[in-house]
Amino acid sequence: MRKIIMGAALVLTTALLTGCGSEDSPAKSEKPATSTQQRAKPEGGSGEVKHEVTLEVLGTGTTSVYYNLETNKMEQVQLPWKKTSTITLTTDAEKKVGLGVSVVPGSVKGPDGFLHAAPCVITVDGKKVADNQDGKSDKMCEFKVK
Repeated sequence: MRKIIMGAALVLTTALLTGCGSEDSPAKSEKPATSTQQRAKPEGGSGEVKHEVTLEVLGTGTTSVYYNLETNKMEQVQLPWKKTSTITLTTDAEKKVGLGVSVVPGSVKGPDGFLHAAPCVITVDGKKVADNQDGKSDKMCEFKVK
């Protein structure tokens, strides 16, 4: 339970700090994208960038999940659970820094009879960008959508 609370606090802090950029700040040199980063591509001439983001918690039974997608929410859910939303990036700060999305899975009974974090996965535009190694890492799944 302590890990879930700490994870939820981390998610909330990330969500609050993500929007604290300035569009007028001097440009920093961009680093090349890594396997856990994704470059945004503007659609049309609107300047908006849209990404379809899916959060999943796998397993069987019921558990609580805390997620940060279009809103922050904690729910008691039936597994497997999935939530999909389209994230629209409209400001230069959002496109440069990204918007944090995450899911903190609750505990489920493992094959050994002990409680473990449920497996979680985040996909962006159909590509897996984060997971917790089938719950083995006992961590949440998080990603910055750019």
